[in-house]
Amino acid sequence: MELDEMIVKDCMENEKYLSPYACLSKNAIRLGRENSENCHEFNVRPPFFRDVDRILHSTAYTRYMDKTQVFAFFNNDLITHRGLHVQFVAKIARTIGRALKLNEDLIEAISLGHDLGHVPYGHTGERCLNRIAQANDMGLFLHNVQSVRVLKDIENSGKGLNITLQVLDGILCHNGEMLNQRYEPDFEKTKEQFLEEYEKSATVPGFDKTIRPMTLEGCVVRISDVIAYIGRDLEDAILLKIIDREDIPESIVNVLGNKNSSIINNLVEDLIRNSYEKPYIEFSKPVFSALKKLLDFNYKYIYTSDLKEDKEEKFDEMFKKVFEGLRKEIDEKGSEINEIYVSQMNRDYTKSNSSDRIIFDFIAGMTDNYFAAQCRRLYLPRIFGQNIYEELKV
Repeated sequence: MELDEMIVKDCMENEKYLSPYACLSKNAIRLGRENSENCHEFNVRPPFFRDVDRILHSTAYTRYMDKTQVFAFFNNDLITHRGLHVQFVAKIARTIGRALKLNEDLIEAISLGHDLGHVPYGHTGERCLNRIAQANDMGLFLHNVQSVRVLKDIENSGKGLNITLQVLDGILCHNGEMLNQRYEPDFEKTKEQFLEEYEKSATVPGFDKTIRPMTLEGCVVRISDVIAYIGRDLEDAILLKIIDREDIPESIVNVLGNKNSSIINNLVEDLIRNSYEKPYIEFSKPVFSALKKLLDFNYKYIYTSDLKEDKEEKFDEMFKKVFEGLRKEIDEKGSEINEIYVSQMNRDYTKSNSSDRIIFDFIAGMTDNYFAAQCRRLYLPRIFGQNIYEELKV
């Protein structure tokens, strides 16, 4: 037996120590050219480990570095951005997964890829694009659906990265805005069911809130998304003086604490204690009650605060303007959208997608700064004449 074959075999052997409810590497399914039998053949990386690498090296992952998590247009380098958030999710989810003897490679791949479809300016930008999509008969725009689309149909010049079904499913089902006391996977889900859920999530309002991950690992990432943001958003809001730490109700503090570190620790420990060797993950009633109260508190005083919501109308106008401006340019030879985006995509992508859909993919993939630059380029007059600062240079 060749060395690489022996290493692969040893990796698979190690998985015999995982929980009977874990998703094993040998059960990995790819939607594309590699099937479950050969997706790890002659490669020392198991299939979900390879997915982690593919996601890390994607262009969409690179653009995490300049995408809003919650707070847009706040001039503070300490505020959480999207790239930090997905790392927090991965770390928390792997901590839970290790304690519950689940597949950490699968957990990490879902965690790192779950927000690739997020647009500039976070959920505010997502709502803006969704309104434009519905106004133009394009169905719904949801970041979890777009995250799957990025990996399945956009990356690699429109060929996709051929990520495993289990990872794509975990990403589609990650909905961090849905909070439950218990998360149970749909172990019987098939590839056909996943594709149907993917299609319906993009066309039927509210459908994505009804779907469940096909793996316990997907369930772990789904709740880890909440655990990762809920305390961290408190810290960011306190740093920005939107709230004071003393504003957090005692009924929450007495159970979870009032700092991100204690909130994460109490939630993770409670989840592990109540989920060990079970085919689901679950919080105790007191901890879940406190978590619900904390989420309600965050929505009232952070996510829908006047400081944030008064900007939504302006964001709406910005997204509409950029969409309409790119509509005028997409058929122009040499235009920015054609030079930077369309020309890089393969023929199948450009033929199978409408101009509006291509524009949406382009906008959704933008960083905050690039989107702002597009607003300036499309609608502000160019500066002409001599730059006085150039003349003053010695």
